[in-house]
Amino acid sequence: MNKIKIYTNESVDVAIAEGLVRRGVEAFSARYTGNLGLTDGEQLSFAKKEKSSLFTHDTDFLRIAAQWIEEGKTHHGVIYCHQTAYGIGDCIRNLKILATVLTSEE
Repeated sequence: MNKIKIYTNESVDVAIAEGLVRRGVEAFSARYTGNLGLTDGEQLSFAKKEKSSLFTHDTDFLRIAAQWIEEGKTHHGVIYCHQTAYGIGDCIRNLKILATVLTSEE
C-alpha cells in the first residue's frame, strides 16, 4: 500500500509543501509544478493524475470534490483547512500525521 502524496494548490503557502518534503513526505505545490492560475477543476484533475490528495484552504474544492463523486468521477481526496485555523507548522505536523497513517487507497 502506498502512502499518500500531498499536492497543495495556490491558496496554500509553499512552505507547507516544502516542510512536508523535509520531513520525508512526498509533497509538491502548484507553484513548484507550474500550475499557478489553473482553475479549481484543473487543479483537482492534476492531483488525480498524480495520484495525490489535494490540500487547500479553498472551500470550493469541497463542493467540486462532492460533485465529482456524484458524477461517478474519482479523485484521491481533498484535505481542507481554514486558512486561519492553523499556522504553517501545525499544518505540516497534521499533514505529516495523515501521510504517515493513511494509504492512497484510503
